[in-house]
Amino acid sequence: MHTQAYVHGQWRSDGGATFAVMNPATGEHLANVTDSSDGLVAEAIAAGELAGRAWGRLPAKDRAQRLKAWHAELVRRAKDLAALMTAEQGKPLAEARGEVLYGAAFVEWYAEEARRLEGFIPEAGLPGREIQVRREPVGLAAIITPWNFPMAMIARKAAAALAAGCAVVVKPAEATPLTALAMAEAAEVAGFPAGVFQVLPVGRERAPVWGAAVTADPRVRKISFTGSTAVGRWLYERAAANIQRLSLELGGNAPFLIFDDADVTAAVLGLMAGKFRNAGQTCISPNRVLVQASVWDEVVERLRAEVQRLRVGPGTEPGVEVGPLIHAEAVAKVRAHVADALAQGAQCLVGGQAHPAGPNFWQPTLLTGLTPGMRAFREETFGPLLALSRFETEEEGIALANDTPFGLAAYAYSQGHARIHRVSRGLDAGMVAINTGSFSSELLPFGGVKTSGLGREGTRLGLDEFCEWKSITIAGL
Repeated sequence: MHTQAYVHGQWRSDGGATFAVMNPATGEHLANVTDSSDGLVAEAIAAGELAGRAWGRLPAKDRAQRLKAWHAELVRRAKDLAALMTAEQGKPLAEARGEVLYGAAFVEWYAEEARRLEGFIPEAGLPGREIQVRREPVGLAAIITPWNFPMAMIARKAAAALAAGCAVVVKPAEATPLTALAMAEAAEVAGFPAGVFQVLPVGRERAPVWGAAVTADPRVRKISFTGSTAVGRWLYERAAANIQRLSLELGGNAPFLIFDDADVTAAVLGLMAGKFRNAGQTCISPNRVLVQASVWDEVVERLRAEVQRLRVGPGTEPGVEVGPLIHAEAVAKVRAHVADALAQGAQCLVGGQAHPAGPNFWQPTLLTGLTPGMRAFREETFGPLLALSRFETEEEGIALANDTPFGLAAYAYSQGHARIHRVSRGLDAGMVAINTGSFSSELLPFGGVKTSGLGREGTRLGLDEFCEWKSITIAGL
């Protein structure tokens, strides 16, 4: 377990300033981690800019080999990385191991894509002239990641950047820096040159200072951020000064529609899998469950039974399906959403209170009677709360689903071929899942529309986020 910043191939304590990392399930103090100073951030930017130039000139085959070695190290360490992740983030061990392998899959994918950074040669149109169009690395990339997926979010961004020929400086979330630092050790073993992959932990109070530093430095040519819409907007405004490229994966408010021609059993199981993974703390978690009136009673009763059977506890205990929320503020938000809904007429069928497992645990909760005026409809809860709303017609269901400024993910269950096409096209979301509650993959472009962000991660589109197009005209041939 590393606790120091990883800068230019060295572990740095930066004079002793630290912040605490806690286990959200037990309240145990895990470590004091380096709180990177302004000077250390500036040093990392300088080292990354210099190392990135050499890294971008390497043959793509060489970059691919380093990425393959990193993938092998991450997979080899999967058990230890999962244990570390559960300790600092709280998710069940099985989920943590799944995240490690999911994140490693992006590293493997981009190791292969590195060799396919192809340009093209169009017809010049004039004699004695040639036109070349090349893809080149955008330059040094600052990567800012959230606490809910402390390994996968780094891997998904950094692997694409490294494959494109960019050096990266990673700022992990202050709640979960240990997994990121363990990834840096694996990258070091894999043979990445000093300065190509750097990790600078920063405490909560200094996070805005870090963001201001990377947006103010013109050597940082790309910023990739996953987190809240408010912080994304803040970065967007500040990046304008240097016209820095941005990828923003921001807040969600995912609707989950169950139509009257759905396979109700499949819909309920898909909803449970999508909602309670990571205790509901995912950006694509179903947030508003919209159920057509004719199947309302059946869906409610089946969900009541499924929610009641969920086992809650520390992620290290066998059979646990729902771990703790990340901190007290997260618990307070779920409590506020439940209280607001009940005050406006919603009914609580299951849960609705704190769980006795500890101060960061909340009972899996099922509410009915959700209406557009309630906070649980308007805001992303980010917790184990299922809130259901009834609709009559397909048009009404789609209108309710789109009644939000967010547009990250949306789900729908239907067996009607024509309806599937109408609904998938009608939903305002960057990602639409039909008849499944799980869809994330390195094969899928991940990202949203409206205030849910800019750009895409995964697939070749994720590689393009870290590339510039250069046109070259050669005359006199």
